[in-house]
Amino acid sequence: MLNRSIGLKKGLVPVTRAVSKRHLSINEFRSAQLLSEYGVNTPAGSVARTPQEASKIAESLFNSKKLFDNELVVKAQALTGGRGKGHFDNGFPTGIKMVDGVDETVSVAAQMLGNRLITKQSGERGKLVDAVYIVEKKKVLKEAYLSIIMDRAAKKPLIIACKEGGMNIEEVAKRNPDAIKKYHIDPSVGVTDQIAMDVSKALGFSEGVLNEGADQVKKLYEIYDKTDSTQIEINPISEVEELDDPKTHKVFCMDAKFGFDDNASYRQEKIYSWRNDVEESPEEKFSTEAKRDFDLNFVKLNGNIGCLVNGAGLAMATMDVIQLYGGKPANFLDCGGGATPETVKKAFELIVQSSKSSNTALDAIFVNIFGGIVRCDYVAQGIVDAIKELNLKNLPIIVRLQGTNLEKGRQIVKESGVNIFSFDELDPAAEKAVEMANTNANA
Repeated sequence: MLNRSIGLKKGLVPVTRAVSKRHLSINEFRSAQLLSEYGVNTPAGSVARTPQEASKIAESLFNSKKLFDNELVVKAQALTGGRGKGHFDNGFPTGIKMVDGVDETVSVAAQMLGNRLITKQSGERGKLVDAVYIVEKKKVLKEAYLSIIMDRAAKKPLIIACKEGGMNIEEVAKRNPDAIKKYHIDPSVGVTDQIAMDVSKALGFSEGVLNEGADQVKKLYEIYDKTDSTQIEINPISEVEELDDPKTHKVFCMDAKFGFDDNASYRQEKIYSWRNDVEESPEEKFSTEAKRDFDLNFVKLNGNIGCLVNGAGLAMATMDVIQLYGGKPANFLDCGGGATPETVKKAFELIVQSSKSSNTALDAIFVNIFGGIVRCDYVAQGIVDAIKELNLKNLPIIVRLQGTNLEKGRQIVKESGVNIFSFDELDPAAEKAVEMANTNANA
């Protein structure tokens, strides 16, 4: 997540706010599956979720007799970089381990599975490993780096190539910036033969595999284009020697990191079914469920005043005015322009569930609706239903409604028999929300 501080008025103390990610990441074994489907070369291997499964996979790969140094590679599946330099909470020293037999494969898998991998990118808590990816070891002659991202300034996809791979690309950029080559792609044309060959040469491949390297670059861009990727990172993309024919070299993608645009999830149902929920925090799961099932934009924050607003700009303004009066928002929740009684009720559920899962106080809920497309009567009915069904009668609910079907909305609230503090203007409504939250917190 990204953090940013914003304020609307002079003298307002900035509020640090989490902004939800706009992309899905998938585990390495899923990335390898996707690469293979598009004809990109990847090492043979399979995923194991138990030591018993690891044993069967290892037996099959060792029996193939096609392993360099007769070794396999066991890779912890966790959505974090720097796995090889990481360590587990049980003391196991690395997230990527070479093994030379079935017994060692099983032993390593057992020490990785069910434990947390801690890297420079994971934070102190680390990432829970529920799977290991067991692959053949290749005889690597050359390691390079390749990524495809969107250059938003140029409004074009960008291929980044570097002949130094298998290491932190940021370190390479600092030490040797001339090694980084960039190629903008016209999305209406795609990767031309000339660009593909230029990239292959920039990767430092030998003459004999330049054509294959160019072909692999084209296939990688095809994946980027057809799967709504936000990022493809191959580190390393390698030139390897075929063991049964040392004179034959091939280009293999040895490791891959993908990101996908959440806005295109409806087009990429297969890929989005690969989401690894075990590595998501409860807040991330709430956000995913809210967006996927109800088109609600939800982000958990650290305050005690739940917020339900229509429109991202209004949501941020609402959180700022809450802070202006001395309160702290518990969440960002934008119900958009298609709110119905059902989605409003679900929004209340998310606010309450998120508070319980993170063991944080929820002392009031502030609903701020400026209805143009959104109907105030729909919102009012959803609020009333939520209060009754979620048993929120003792939780202060402050509602400011303006816009379409306002009078119908007011009538629903008036006749509901539930205790709702209703306002026409934002400032007095926000001030009341802070007042009630403070009263509730001190009760």
